[in-house]
Formats: sequence, structure tokens, C-alpha cells
Amino acid sequence: MKETVLKGFEKVFHTTDGVKCYFAPGRVNLIGEHTDYNGGHVFPCALTIGTYAAVKERDDMKVRFYSMNFENAGVIEADLKKDIEPSNEWKWAAYPLGIVWTFEKRGKKLPHGFDMVIAGNIPNGSGLSSSASLEVLTGYMLNDIYGFDFTNEDLALIGQYSENNFNGMNCGIMDQFASAMGKKDNAIFLDTATLNFEYAPIKLDGAKIVVTNSLVKHSLVTSAYNDRRKESTEALEALKKVIDIKTLGDLNEEEFEAHKDAIRDEIARKRGKHAVYENRRTIKAVEALKNNDLKTFGELMNASHVSLRDDYETSCPECDVLAETAWTVPGVIGSRITGGGFGGCTVSIVKDEAIDNFKETLTKVYSEKVGKTPEFYVVEIGDGPYKL
Repeated sequence: MKETVLKGFEKVFHTTDGVKCYFAPGRVNLIGEHTDYNGGHVFPCALTIGTYAAVKERDDMKVRFYSMNFENAGVIEADLKKDIEPSNEWKWAAYPLGIVWTFEKRGKKLPHGFDMVIAGNIPNGSGLSSSASLEVLTGYMLNDIYGFDFTNEDLALIGQYSENNFNGMNCGIMDQFASAMGKKDNAIFLDTATLNFEYAPIKLDGAKIVVTNSLVKHSLVTSAYNDRRKESTEALEALKKVIDIKTLGDLNEEEFEAHKDAIRDEIARKRGKHAVYENRRTIKAVEALKNNDLKTFGELMNASHVSLRDDYETSCPECDVLAETAWTVPGVIGSRITGGGFGGCTVSIVKDEAIDNFKETLTKVYSEKVGKTPEFYVVEIGDGPYKL
């Protein structure tokens, strides 16, 4: 991919002199969905697929962006001498521009501009965090080129701030944190309320993580994602009147059941239930993994999907077909929708000898029921961002 992005840079900007190359990973979340803005735990890992950039400094105040994934958008240009403000005119470049904007808000003003060409091998709209990958990549590149001193954890928070305030997407911290803090062969057990985290080695002896793309593209800014945040907040505010908590992640299942009637609105109650139960599932899943109990881990993954389908209602019929079919295949340890939802991918843990049958069965059933052929990626867990 480094050669690809360098060739792209040469084609668009007619040189490779002084060009530096960078990478930041996408992520898949094994369990702990929609808990990251509810003060709960998440369990994502960085992938070896992600976003690549070729970057060259300029001697003026212009920044120019070109994506090999969105060639029709052409070169998108901004002038650092003028105030950069959120706007639809930036198209995909709103993600890297939002990082430049956030750096400036944090007192790191760019002394001059740059040209940037990117190429990603995360399928677009798949829910594997192409946007967070691009945000972390941009932050890491700015740090390196301009000699700024943000830590990778800072870069995760900058990415989240940018997406919340420049892109209008009210996301939690998980995606950016997983991309910025990834570690090969480890998932990240992160308490999103405190940002305390630990690396948990993923030992899947004789099994692999398989991501299945439903080919239903999700666009979270326009989806019901922000509605779910509102509904969760409504549940929290109702519970705060009867029990001393700061976030839904403070509750266990028994405490929720004892006080749930305080949430008058039935929909808000379902959202609150998911947030509480999913957080406890995530804690139990990591414990199971530490005890090499993959069976329990898989059962918790399956229960997570049911909750996302029924209580949080962020699954979609296509991802339900993929997960529910996966549960019937011998050798599948667990399967669930992953990411923000409303489309995207499922994540499954599948025994090595079952992978071919898994792909064949899901392809057949999905083609019959949905009329599409799903895409499969047997993924590996990789490191956070780095210079190539």
C-alpha cells in the first residue's frame, strides 16, 4: 500500500521528493457496543488494515487533499490563512481538516501547509472505523511533520473532539482510542468513564476473527446514532433521580432491574437496559478470555447481538441474517454486529477448520434472503499508527 499511495501522490502532485508516508489502523470491536458514551467498558482491537497517507510539506499556507478512494472528489483545497469552519463543501476531507482545526484550538498552529494523498483498505461504510483511522493518521502525521508533542492518547481525544464538533457526529472515544493505542495481538479493555485501560492478549488457539461485510453502508451522522445517545441520556437522567450514579456504566444488572421503573419512557428504558447489560457482558467477556474460556466469550458475543437487535435497535435485517446464520454453523464460537450499527459488518470467532463452511453457508443464505454476496475478511490484530 505504501507504493500505491506514493504512486498516487506522484500522479496528482507530480513529485515524490520529500514525501513521507504514514499508516493508522481501522478497528473491530469484539464486544461492548454503544457503551463508550454511556460510561461503560469496550473491548476493541486495531487491525492490520487501515489508512495510508503520503504527505509533503508546502512553503505556503495551503493544504491540499486527495483520496484514492474518492477520486471523483478531486483535489480538495483549504487555506490556513482563513478560518477553517465546518462545511459540507469539504466532503471526505472534513475528517483531516477537522484535526487541523482541533490542533489549532489546542494552540498548535501550523506554520505552513501540506499536500496529502490517502488510500485506505478499510471497506467504506463497513463500520470498521475508516473515519477514526483517518483522524488518528492525520494527527500522527501532524505531530511528526511539525514537531508537536501530543501523545497517542491525546490524538484519540483530539479525533473524538474533531468528529463531535467539526463533523457533527456525537461519537464516543472507542474508535479513535483503538486506532491510536492499538497493540499487535492484543485487544484493549477500556473503561470509557476514566480512560483506564489494559491490553488483553487475544489467544484464539485454532480460531480466527472473521469480519463479514453486509454491504449495507452506514452513515452514522445521518442515522439514528445521535438519537440513541439522546435516549440513553434520558434513561440516565431518570435513574439519577432515584440512585446516586454518574453514568449508566455505574450500574449492574440487579441495580438496573430494581430501579428501571423510574424510566417512564419505554424506549429510553430499553436503551438504558442495553447500556447496563452490555457493559457487564464486556467485563465478563474479558474475564472469560483471561481464563481461556472461549465458549463463554462466544455466548456473550451472541447475547450482545440480541440486545443490539432488540433493546438498542441498532442492528439491521441484513446483519441479523448474518449473525443468526453464523450461530447455526458448527465451529462458530460467537458472532455479532460490530460498530455503530445500521449496517456495516458482523464479527465472528470461527475455528480454523470451520472457516470455509462458514463462508459458504453465509454466502448461500445471504444470497437467498438478501440478494447480495457478503464479503469476508479474516483479520489480524495490529499496532497503532506509525511512520512507514
